[in-house]
Amino acid sequence: MSRKVNFFTILVSCITFISAQQSQKKSLDSIQQLDEIILKANTILGSKYVAQNRTGAAYFLSTTDLNKFGNTDINRALQSVPGVTLYEEDGFGLRPNISLRGTSPQRSSKITLMEDGVLIAPAPYSAPAAYYFPSIARMEAVEILKGSSQIQYGPFTTGGAINMVSTSIPDSLKIGLHSRYGSFNTGQVYASVGQSSERIGYLVEYQNNKSNGFKELNDENTGFDSSDFMGKVRYSSSKQAVVPQYVELKYHFYNERSNETYLGLSKTDFEATPFLRYKASQEDQMNAEQSQLMLTHVIDFSDQTKIITNAYQNNFSRNWYKLDDVVFEGEKRSLASVVNDPLSFPNHFSILKGEQDTAQDASLLVKANNRVYTARGIQTKFDFHWYDAQGFFHDIEIGGRLHYDEEDRFQWEDGYSINAGIMTLIAKGPEGAQGNRISSARSVAAYVLYKYKRNALTLTPGIRFEKIVLRRKDYGKSDPNRNGNSLSTRENKINAFIPGIGFNYNLPVNFSVFGGIHKGFSPPGSAPGERAEESVNYELGTRFHFGRLRGEWIGYFNNYSNLLGSDLAASGGTGSLDQFNAGAVDVSGFEFLLNYNLLNVKAKVQIPLSLSYTLTNAIFKSDFGSTQGIWGEVSTGDRVPYIPQHQLNVGTSLIHKDFEMNFNLKYNGAFETQASNNGTGNTFPIPGNLVVDLSVKYPITPQVNLTANVINLFNNEYAVARVPAGFRPGHPFGIYAGIEIQL
Repeated sequence: MSRKVNFFTILVSCITFISAQQSQKKSLDSIQQLDEIILKANTILGSKYVAQNRTGAAYFLSTTDLNKFGNTDINRALQSVPGVTLYEEDGFGLRPNISLRGTSPQRSSKITLMEDGVLIAPAPYSAPAAYYFPSIARMEAVEILKGSSQIQYGPFTTGGAINMVSTSIPDSLKIGLHSRYGSFNTGQVYASVGQSSERIGYLVEYQNNKSNGFKELNDENTGFDSSDFMGKVRYSSSKQAVVPQYVELKYHFYNERSNETYLGLSKTDFEATPFLRYKASQEDQMNAEQSQLMLTHVIDFSDQTKIITNAYQNNFSRNWYKLDDVVFEGEKRSLASVVNDPLSFPNHFSILKGEQDTAQDASLLVKANNRVYTARGIQTKFDFHWYDAQGFFHDIEIGGRLHYDEEDRFQWEDGYSINAGIMTLIAKGPEGAQGNRISSARSVAAYVLYKYKRNALTLTPGIRFEKIVLRRKDYGKSDPNRNGNSLSTRENKINAFIPGIGFNYNLPVNFSVFGGIHKGFSPPGSAPGERAEESVNYELGTRFHFGRLRGEWIGYFNNYSNLLGSDLAASGGTGSLDQFNAGAVDVSGFEFLLNYNLLNVKAKVQIPLSLSYTLTNAIFKSDFGSTQGIWGEVSTGDRVPYIPQHQLNVGTSLIHKDFEMNFNLKYNGAFETQASNNGTGNTFPIPGNLVVDLSVKYPITPQVNLTANVINLFNNEYAVARVPAGFRPGHPFGIYAGIEIQL
């Protein structure tokens, strides 16, 4: 033990000595250079300035950006960011499906999701489908990173990373209260209080969101009720400390009850009554709880040297009790097969609609999708930067993470009859018979990123290493006590090196060129020998700033050698979560962002205008038939389903000291939900849609604002998806009013 203590003491002394020497060699008068690399405990960017000077595409949505429309839906919060494609599912953003640069959007399972710099998906390696997603309404910022420098934030490095930054502990006493109410008995209450002294700070935060929902089912509640509680406590060393440091403890708890279903509508019924829900979905309900405990330790050895360490434990449990199959005269059919082709299964379809009684037959099979997730780990990053004798800037960032996660699946299926539109439990299914297994992953990850800045040129080469062991223990359908009588196991191991390099060159006319190349990586499943998803990704873009005009354009090309598809029930599969090889895919695109202030910054009224456009071409380069028909028969040249080719967002504001009005127009282009099989198959397309949102803010005092916002101003009825099983509608016209108090 004494050797370890002595070694640590020597290490700290050496780092402190080196940092002090570098501080003497170079003063801190060039704060802009330092802003680009200063590490913060819970952010990956930290400001718009850093995002605009990154050697890769990066976007920082500030508190002001997020508060414009009072969004509680992550889909609406991200709609202005180019390169982000998504499709909705429930209309409230409870379970978003987000893609970055053409990655598979289903359950946001192919991007790195973080909260406060820590992986937040329930089991990011072994079962990354995000059935839990942090509430955007309690975030003070959202950071989106794409391009080569994302290799710092694996394991998914193809499309990008999203980090949600929770409310920070305030420097002085602050009390916040937000409340709003509106259409469909939708309400939100948010309250927070926090304060800091010289050495101790705290924050307590509570939020509740609920709605009766906008879908129609026997006058029943088709909405949700969710609550968040978060507490933070920070203890800092004294200002006179030789090595300043602090420790922060964060605890977050979330619970949700949502009356949501996988059962959508047939095309004919959707066109006639888009907000209808079939009566066979009346028992469907999600019950979920999530908790996070995170300990952060930050050491500032000097202005040039910092170490940040996070230890975390995330727990998530959910039981989505939902209709899974329908039976008529002993013939069992999946919901998707019946709803997508009701003419071939008229009796099954009548049962779903509640138009055909089934006496005492267990014709409706409702599965308890009962799962418990655990993720825990410790990560640390070290940053040291200096100026050489010629005044050129250097920075080294080294990071590592030890991580374990698992999904414990223990599921069963109950049988119901339906008579006069009312479901009755007929047969209780044996527990564990529909899933009785544990999938787990252990990983060791490390990266090194070097930054070199010489005059107008910045270079950032780096490399990431992932060592992953994925296992699955399947106890079988007839061993609920898990005695191991029918136990089967499997294991897959993978080691991956993920290199990348980016550059940024500033021209003397408020114009810069940036780009890079990096390896894309996504972990495989636990099947022995299954290969990881891999790609080589290229990016080239420019940023410009002329007077009141600011913008950027970016072209990119992602060359997949092995795209992985996932058998998710959410995308029309069986829900096994097994991955399958989809072969070679090319994804190319163009991203454009323009910001312009129509009036001089000194004018009494400000009218900022923002326009973003995304072009995405995701094309299969090989033939195959996907598992369970998720994508159908695929031929070379087919488009990858669920990825719209065109997206456009236009936003503008009218800002005066006495009021503020915000306007947003979003066009989401059409996309296919099945591959075309070289033009011979039905692609079941989702048409493009145009949605306008509006918000107004009126300050009564500097501390009190009245707010109002309208979702889907022109009440456009549109489809957002054809999965999990049938067509689903977007949020209809809704109006909400509220009050914000900040003391």
